[in-house]
Amino acid sequence: MVAGTPSAIDVVIEEDSSKRRQILDGARKVFMDLGFDGASMNEIARSAGVSKGTLYVYFADKNRLFEAIVEDEALAQGKVVFNFDSSRDPETTLREFGQAYMESLCRPGGGSWIRTVMAIAERMPEVGRRYYANVLEKTINRLADYLRAHVRPGDLAIDDCQLAASQFQQMCQAALFLPFVLQAAPAPSAERIAEVVDSATRMFLAAYRAK
Repeated sequence: MVAGTPSAIDVVIEEDSSKRRQILDGARKVFMDLGFDGASMNEIARSAGVSKGTLYVYFADKNRLFEAIVEDEALAQGKVVFNFDSSRDPETTLREFGQAYMESLCRPGGGSWIRTVMAIAERMPEVGRRYYANVLEKTINRLADYLRAHVRPGDLAIDDCQLAASQFQQMCQAALFLPFVLQAAPAPSAERIAEVVDSATRMFLAAYRAK
């Protein structure tokens, strides 16, 4: 085999990965458009551009497919970069995090996906738990670690950094997330997000900045 030329196994793996991605992309669109109950394997196969037989080669049923999309979404969200360098000052870090977090949360299509996960969580609680643990809780934990790094030198006075991190997330969502996810309002503009995050940052530091 010529050096640098992919082997037959590599080609098969790449094709398999590409086909799986094709199925996941098609299924995500169907779930977002029709919801979990409205989606069928026939509709997913059509959307993905594969035969129903091919679909079942990769996923045994609709539940397994939906779980795979949740995992895929968690990986994608995990790639969103938040700068929690402990050497950065809290005010700048909180503002930048809040802006990036809300833009990610309220991205196009994001509301449909969150609504779908919330709708199925009661019936498939493990899916909801995994989504929370792998997407939301990880971000809270990272922010809490950053806050602890600024409690030690006395920049912040916080007894429960885990709670404080959750509080800041919720303050950033105020007047933005629920109207968006319930389709009462379109996705907020970057300018509107900045206004809300600025207010949240000032309120947070007023409560927790060391006196």
